[in-house]
Amino acid sequence: MNTELFNQAVTELLHRSDSRALVHVEPHFPDSRLVGGKYHMGSHTVYLYKKEIMEQCRMLFGSLAPLKAYIYVILAHELGHAEDVELVDLSNLLDGPLTVSEQAEIRLRIEENAWRYAESLLFDMDPVFLRTIIDESLFSYRQAIEPHIA
Repeated sequence: MNTELFNQAVTELLHRSDSRALVHVEPHFPDSRLVGGKYHMGSHTVYLYKKEIMEQCRMLFGSLAPLKAYIYVILAHELGHAEDVELVDLSNLLDGPLTVSEQAEIRLRIEENAWRYAESLLFDMDPVFLRTIIDESLFSYRQAIEPHIA
């Protein structure tokens, strides 16, 4: 199931980033959601889910033709969470008494931080391809902070 593409992305991006995060490539996400990757702060581990990444790529681009680049993007984003110096503080803020709007703004900032880091790692990637993925990823976070009109 394209194991070599995943291994190549892990090797190259860990080298580029100099990250000390562990990376585990799993066959699929253990839930019914379409989660391609996640970062676990407690263990400083990034998880990539092959089946879901392939499905996301197929849904977004209509085929698996750009799968290699897509894997790099997902991994770079998760490494962005792993290397985010604000993540602990932002996550702790989410445990406090916040309005729905304040929570949404913090969640958006966490995601935007990770995407900024990903962009710095993927300096040689097609910017239109990368922007398509970023915009799709951030859509629901941005929508959550828009004022609601009754």
